[in-house]
This record gives sequence, C-alpha cells and structure tokens, in this order.
Amino acid sequence: MKARFLPLLALALAGAVHADINVGVTLSATGPAASLGIPEKNTFEMLPTSIGGEKINWIVLDDASDTTRAVTNTRRLITENKVDVIIGSTITPNSLAMVDVVADAEVPMISMAASARIVDPANPKTRWVFKTPQSDSLMADAIAVHMKANGVATMGYIGFADAYGDGWLAEMKRSAQTAGIKVVAEEKYNRADPSVTGQVLKLVAANPDAILIGAAGTPGATPQKELVARNYKGKIYQTHGVANPDFLRVVGKDGNGTVLPAGPMLVYEQLPDSNPIKKVAAEYINAYEKKFGTRSTFGGHAWDSYLLLNATIPAALRKGKPGTKEFRAALRDALETATVVATHGVYVMTANDHNGFDNRARVMVRIVDGKWTLIK
Repeated sequence: MKARFLPLLALALAGAVHADINVGVTLSATGPAASLGIPEKNTFEMLPTSIGGEKINWIVLDDASDTTRAVTNTRRLITENKVDVIIGSTITPNSLAMVDVVADAEVPMISMAASARIVDPANPKTRWVFKTPQSDSLMADAIAVHMKANGVATMGYIGFADAYGDGWLAEMKRSAQTAGIKVVAEEKYNRADPSVTGQVLKLVAANPDAILIGAAGTPGATPQKELVARNYKGKIYQTHGVANPDFLRVVGKDGNGTVLPAGPMLVYEQLPDSNPIKKVAAEYINAYEKKFGTRSTFGGHAWDSYLLLNATIPAALRKGKPGTKEFRAALRDALETATVVATHGVYVMTANDHNGFDNRARVMVRIVDGKWTLIK
C-alpha cells in the first residue's frame, strides 16, 4: 500500500515546485481615478497567459482609488495568492502606501504611478520597487523648459491635496527655480471636490503668466474649466496625468490650447519612423483600440509592466522556481538590470534608477480642437 502512494507523492511535490507564475495586480478601476485604472484593467485582459514557457496567472483586484484598500489588496495577494510580483497601483498615494508591504515580504513591485518618491533610492525599501510611468521630476523639467521658451516669468500652481499633488509642486518649484521662473501662487484641492472656485479666484488675482494644474484623470478638468470661466488669459499647463480620452471628454472646448508633457505613445503616429518607440506603441495601441476603443497612456503603463516581466522572467526562471523566494529575488535582480523598448520610452534600469527613463520618454503636446497634437 505504501509503495502505491510514493509515485503520487512525487507528482504532488513536482507540481508544487513547478507552480505557475502568479502576478498580483491592484489598480483603481473605480473611484476618482477610474478614468486611469479602467484602461489599465482593459490592458491586463489583453495579456498573454504564458511567459518563458510558464503559465501566468494575472490576478487583478480593484482598490477603488483608496489607499487603505490598495494596502489590503497587496497583503491579500501576497499571503493568499502567493504572488511572485505585484503590479500597481494606479495612483501615487496608493503606490507609496504599498512600498512597506512588498519590501517586508521581499516581493518585487512594479508601480503604475508617477511620483519619483515611489522609487527613491534614498529609501532602502524601494530596493524591491520599480515603476513604469515617467516621473514627475522628468516631466516638470520639460514643462519649465517650455514655459521659459515661451516667455513665462511667473507661474501659479493648483494640484491635488495628496502625495501626487505635493510631489508635483515640489518638483515644479525645483524646475521653475532652475529656469528662472517665479512661483507666485499655489493652491490645493481634493480629487473629489466638485468646485475649486475659491482657489481659482486667488490664482487669477495673482495674475501669473501661466498656471500648472497638478492633477490626474477627469478631476484635472475641474480647475481648468473654472479658470476659463473666470476669463484667465495666461497659459494653462497640465501634467501627463490627464493624457487620456476621458479628460478630453470632460474638459471639452475649455481644454483647447492646453500644453502638457506626455509619453510618446499618445501621439505615436506623429513621431518619425526612426523613433524606436513608434513600432512598439503602434502594436499595443492598434490591439487596444480594436478591442476597447480610444487609447490612454495609462493602459500603456500596464502594457509596459508586461514588457518588463516578459524580458526578465526567463532570467529569473534560470535561478529559481515560481513560488519561491529565490525566484522573487532573481526577478528583482533581473528588473534592476533590464533594458526594454516600450510604449512610453526605453527603460534602462540600474541599481540607482528603478524607472530607467531618459528624455526619449517625453514629448510636449497641445490640445487642439479636442485632439492631442505633438509640439515639434
């Protein structure tokens, strides 16, 4: 009788060693950041179910744009689903709150949020954290250069009263100072605020040459529409956080003339054929728009997360089996040395740069008649 069960035990153990690769995802498919999280969720539905010859289980949870739920989802994915890597969240506050969890569990994480703080090398816990979007620091520099070239000497700022808005304000002050631009007014608002009249009145009274709105998704339209209603005549800038079709729909004609930095995938048709990003972006966008409709740069952040894993999982498999700490550590190490051409730019990761982007990851665009137009 004992001998009959030995082969079954061997098969069971073999199955445990050669487990599937579990990828846990938490994103903001509902709540204030839904216009960002929905195209990410759509993109995960498009992804292959195997990498490097191993089956991939994409386990996707909604954190409803809520920091506490993002942390709860992360803990659940690690403890219950035994994931080998975490992707998420959509927004900066959620991603920052997840850093401690993944670091303590020694599970690599790829954030889809923008703040440079998420991968700050001065924080030892970010050793396990990477991210796909362009950092606010990279994009703030592009805005300051454009402002300076277009005669802006003073600027105002209104942004989210959270880590995203605070990060943008800090980076914009740094970039503006370098460019010789004076910040003369700064205001904050909550993502769900229906009105920002008081803040906008203060900004208009300061009469800056330009105003930057440090927001993401459809809530970025709230101060924009108010500025237009108050007859503000200066230049209006937005961040790459509004580079999606829902923002264009909500802001409507009040968005015309707005300038913002964005990932090149947003206007890939207007890029020269020599740009290495153009082909990768075209392949993703054509597939996405065929299934889901108009492109969003946020879906591109999800696709780029897949491209990073597709490039690094085979190397990790040579050093460990899925479901083991050896595999997770090897995947972290592989991500830290990855070079990948993606939809938003070329990732060249290093120990001191877990975003890996350079100037190829940004272009300046203007909204013209409700469409994104590359500023050449």
